[in-house]
Amino acid sequence: MKLHQLKYFIEVVLSGSINEAARRLYISQPTLSKAIKELEKEVGFTLFTRTSTGISLSQDGAEFLSYARQINEQVELLESRYFNKQPSQQLFSISSQHYSFVVDAFVEIIRKYGGSKYQFTIRETRTYEIIDDVKNLTSEVGLLYISAFNEKVLLQLMKEKGLEFNKLFEAAPHIFISQKNPLAKKATVTLEDLEAYPRLTFEQGQYNSFYYSEEIFSTLPSPKSIQVSDRATLFNLLIGLNGYTISTGILSADLDDSEIVQVPLEAEDTIKVGWVVNKKTELSTMAKLFLEELQHTTRHMR
Repeated sequence: MKLHQLKYFIEVVLSGSINEAARRLYISQPTLSKAIKELEKEVGFTLFTRTSTGISLSQDGAEFLSYARQINEQVELLESRYFNKQPSQQLFSISSQHYSFVVDAFVEIIRKYGGSKYQFTIRETRTYEIIDDVKNLTSEVGLLYISAFNEKVLLQLMKEKGLEFNKLFEAAPHIFISQKNPLAKKATVTLEDLEAYPRLTFEQGQYNSFYYSEEIFSTLPSPKSIQVSDRATLFNLLIGLNGYTISTGILSADLDDSEIVQVPLEAEDTIKVGWVVNKKTELSTMAKLFLEELQHTTRHMR
């Protein structure tokens, strides 16, 4: 196995196709295809699944990517330190429930460490898809919450998929509402106070089980309920319909002066937010930097 084979492999992942990767590498498509096939022969498994519509990483290929990336990072550090070579495009991906503080940390690592070339991905998505993304190494890191209600089910699911949950912080539940909502004047609210207002939750698609809900107390009935798929729509409905959603109470700095406010919810349960990683792989340097930034961001917001 040669270093250039690993670089070729990583470039194909970045490009999404053999033809585009060959163009970026300034080599012919047959030369690149041969190099990838030789690498697959050496490692003993298929790195890419090939179809009529293109290629995608196989499950083994996704795991191999994490190790190839680590080796490439170390080589580039040596080249940068001793041969003044510029590092190549950086690759990093996360999947998360709908948390503004995750976006804040993501923005900061790009500002600090993105450099002149990078390809980063952040997916705000459904709970089951976060777990699946990390299992398949589509994302290095997943962000989600567990509570007393769903902890046993989600931790067992993660164990079965070879994943590990690490607690980031634990918070008392709060509601997010418009500052014009009558409840905004209260120091705390109860579940009974919420009954007159629309409850806003994130839809979970085909895995629409209470265990996968992003919101605590999802099993409690609500006479007015609206499901949404993105934060922008949710915030618009909080303002337009005097709705509410239950979350951690951590507002992004960008939202501090907006029409959205948080009010503590009187309840005994807590929300444990944490990151999920695949046990089979070592985190990349960028993933470690992101987690450090995430801890810093949430520490200053709580």
